[in-house]
Amino acid sequence: MQTAGLIAGGTTLVLAALAMKYPDRPIFTESRDDIPSSGTYPLIGITPKIFRNKETIHHFFLEGFEKLDSLTTTAAGIGMPRSVITIDPRNVEHILKHNFENYVKGPMLNDTSSDLLGHGIFNANGEVWKYQRKTASLIFNVKNFRDHFTEVFVRHIHYMGKHIFDPAIQTGTPVDFHDVMFKFTLDSFVELSFGVELHALGSKEKVPFASSFDACQLNVFQRFVNPAYKITEALSGILMPWRTTIQQHLDTMDEFAFGVIEKRRKQLANGEEYGDLLSRFMSAKNEKGEPLGNKELRDVVLNFVIAGRDTTAQALSWTFYSLMTNPQVEKKLLEEVQENITDDLENDPSALYEVIKGMKYTNAVLNEVLRLYPSVPANQKYALDDDIWPDGTRIKKNDYVVWSPWSQGRSTKVWGDDAKEFKPERWLTPEGDIRRESPGKWPAFHAGPRTCLGQNLATLEAVVCIVNLVRQYEFSLVPNQDITYQVSLTLPMKNGMNVYIKRRK
Repeated sequence: MQTAGLIAGGTTLVLAALAMKYPDRPIFTESRDDIPSSGTYPLIGITPKIFRNKETIHHFFLEGFEKLDSLTTTAAGIGMPRSVITIDPRNVEHILKHNFENYVKGPMLNDTSSDLLGHGIFNANGEVWKYQRKTASLIFNVKNFRDHFTEVFVRHIHYMGKHIFDPAIQTGTPVDFHDVMFKFTLDSFVELSFGVELHALGSKEKVPFASSFDACQLNVFQRFVNPAYKITEALSGILMPWRTTIQQHLDTMDEFAFGVIEKRRKQLANGEEYGDLLSRFMSAKNEKGEPLGNKELRDVVLNFVIAGRDTTAQALSWTFYSLMTNPQVEKKLLEEVQENITDDLENDPSALYEVIKGMKYTNAVLNEVLRLYPSVPANQKYALDDDIWPDGTRIKKNDYVVWSPWSQGRSTKVWGDDAKEFKPERWLTPEGDIRRESPGKWPAFHAGPRTCLGQNLATLEAVVCIVNLVRQYEFSLVPNQDITYQVSLTLPMKNGMNVYIKRRK
C-alpha cells in the first residue's frame, strides 16, 4: 500500500510539473507566447473545447475572437498540429495574395480529404493545380455566359417552378427549399460541365450521388477535429453495420463519375463533339504532358461538382432565408426586380444576362449574404517557410494557418457595430454603385492566384435564380424550424429549410 501511495504521489508530482511546463498546450508542443490565446488546457490544449463545440465550431471561433483584443490567435490540441488563426483582413490578403507561394494545401488536408477530392483542383498545388485551372478557364468566357449558361439556368428554373413550386401552391404543402436549390444547381452544373442531364429536380428523392457526396464532405470536416478518425470510422463500421460506410458512399460517387467518363469516351470515339468541361479535360494533357486517366478525370469531376453545386445552392438558400427574415430588404429587392425584369427578358437569356449585371441592389444582397454566410466558412493552409504577417505575427515553418470568413463577417472589429445585421446597403456607395472591398476583408471567392475560377458563373446562376423566383413567388418560413448550419467543408443548412409558397400578385 505504501509503495502504491508513493507511485501515485510521484505520478501526481510529475503531472503537476508537466502542467506547469505545458500550461496551455499538449505535452511536447512548443510554446507560442508571442501569439494571444483564448484559453486552453494544460497537457491537452484545445482538444476538449473542439470536441465540445464541434457542431457549432464557427460560433466557437467568433466567440474566441470577441474575447480577445487581437484578431489573431493560436491553438494546438492532441493530434492536432499548431494552428495560427486570424480574421485580420491584412493577414488574410497576405496569405492568399502577397505571399501566396509560401502557403499551400498541407498534409493534414490531403490526408483527411484525399478519398473524396484526390488530386483535384481543391487539393492540388504547383503544376497540377496550374494545368487544371488553365484548362477549366477555357469554358468560363463571356460568350458562354451570355449565350449558353444563362439559358441553362433559366430552363431549370422554369422546370423547378412548374414541377415543384406550382404543385406545392395548389396543395398548400411546404417545400424544402434547401433541397430544391441543391437539385437545381446539381442539374445545371452537371449539364454545363459534363453534358449530362441528371434530372435531380424531377426526382422526389435525393439523388444517391448527391447524398453520398454530402456525407463524404461532412466526414472530411469531422476528420479535422478527430485525430483518431481512422480508428473511429473502422469501429463505426463494425458496431453499426446498418449505417452506410464512407467507403460505400465513395463507391456510389465513383460509380457516377466513372460512368460519366466512360460514356463520354465512347461519344468522343464516335466522332461526337462537346465543349463542356469534362471533354476539355479529356483532350488536355496533365502536368507531365500525358492524357488524363480515369482516376484523374474522376478527381476533376468531383472537385468541380463541389465548387459548382454546393456553394451556389447554399448561397441561394441563405439568401432566401435572409429575405424572409428581413422583409424590408425583400421589398426593396422586389422593386428593383420589377423595374428591370419583364416577361420578354425571361425568354431572351442573352438580354437577361446584360440586364442583371446592372441590378445593383440585387448584387448587393448577394454580397451581404456571402459576408454573413460564406460558402467556405473556414479555410486553412500550411506554411512552407517562416514569415511575418502585416499585424506582426511571426509564422514558423510547418505552422498551419487558418482564417475564418464566417467569424470575420460577424466581427464588429472588422465590419463595425452593425456587423451582425443583414444590411445590403453597406455594399452601395453614395453614388449607388457597388462598393468594392478588399478580398482580405471579404474572402467569399478567395483571393490572389487562387481566386475562385467560377466566381462569375456562381454569381450569374445565383442572381438569375433570385430575380426569377422573387418576381414570381412569395416564400414564408414554416414556423418552429431550427435554421442553422451543418459543419462541413461548405455551409449547408443542417435541417433544411421548409417554406410555404404563394404566387406573387
